[in-house]
Amino acid sequence: MDESSTIAAVATAPGRGGVAVVRVSGPEAFDIASTLTGRHVDAACAGRFFHAVLRHGGKPLDDGLVLVFKAPASYTGEDVVEFQTHGGVVAPHRVLSACLACGARLARRGEFTQRAFLNGRLDISAAEAVIDLVDAKTDRAADDAVARLGGAAARADADLYAAALDISSRLEHALDFSEDELPPGYVEDISADIGTLVERIASELKRLREGKILREGALVVLAGPPNAGKSSLLNALLGEKRAIVSAEAGTTRDSIEEWLDVGGWPVRLVDTAGIRRAANAVEAEGVERAEELVARADLVVALDLDVPGALRVHSKCDLGRGEGLNVSAVTGEGLDALREAIASRLAARAASGDEPQAEASARRGELLGAAREALARAAEGLPDLVLAANGARAAAESLGRLAGKVYADDLLDSLFSRFCIGK
Repeated sequence: MDESSTIAAVATAPGRGGVAVVRVSGPEAFDIASTLTGRHVDAACAGRFFHAVLRHGGKPLDDGLVLVFKAPASYTGEDVVEFQTHGGVVAPHRVLSACLACGARLARRGEFTQRAFLNGRLDISAAEAVIDLVDAKTDRAADDAVARLGGAAARADADLYAAALDISSRLEHALDFSEDELPPGYVEDISADIGTLVERIASELKRLREGKILREGALVVLAGPPNAGKSSLLNALLGEKRAIVSAEAGTTRDSIEEWLDVGGWPVRLVDTAGIRRAANAVEAEGVERAEELVARADLVVALDLDVPGALRVHSKCDLGRGEGLNVSAVTGEGLDALREAIASRLAARAASGDEPQAEASARRGELLGAAREALARAAEGLPDLVLAANGARAAAESLGRLAGKVYADDLLDSLFSRFCIGK
């Protein structure tokens, strides 16, 4: 990446709004601001707003506010200027075009945050947390991202790396001595420390699985035969009439998906076609899609249907009690209990370890999993110190990458391409 260039982009979402922000970062940021404002902008202006009529080539562009940041006390760690223009589409893009004409280039996706990382303003975990905070769909997801943005994940990674490095260095040191020269209980102490570190890694993997659900949402599928009350239950949980409800069997021909906050868990709640022998080709397609969703679901809420591992629900308890959790979409009975049961099942899933690590996180899952496997080899190798040292060394290398001691360009490209332009 060319860090010597000055970059610019609209940093606010497109569309109608009161205010838009055009962000400029790099060595020419102050010069560009001087040109557009008609006043001298330098480090002395840092930290305060000033009003200006923005012009380029003698033509007024907009009437706005300007905020100046001096390196390294800025988001990117570089000289930064933010123009607060009127909202909409035209005004900010007029200002952006003027910035580009003055020597800046259009920023790539996530390039502002990438520069913040490369300039030491953010660690890799915090950079990942930025995009997760932007994409958060519930308060719980936002809280998780804010904690990581504040350095919680980085501190945990650094602690794991320090523990692995300690074990590895002790084993490497022991290789210089014969077994007779080692202090009493040495192997037992090393074994215990390896076990403790494995448990700590397991806890991080649990949080990782939870984080995946918070970032991506849990797929919760309402499944059952026709007229079991799936659409009525969807409407009741959403608090609005989203799905068509009819006494006629087979009304729902396709899946209907809506986002829902269930106890802080972001849920993709899906109503599906009734599962039965289809009466026609259209209904058959709906039944096939329903079965595919059931197979992929993080949690199936089964209404009068036997599905292994599902949360069994009877949704018409106002007409009579049934098997499983009794709920009424008409009276509201049992809806709070159902929400609590869904949240409890999702928490248990996060803690279970059933989630494939490669899916849970392309980076953290792979490195934590590799470290755990390496430590298992180290423990199995004892009392052979050479085998144990090899395993501990591999674990320390994986956790060193996790802690940001080592990173690769392809990792950075993959991470920052998830951002929008302007962030």
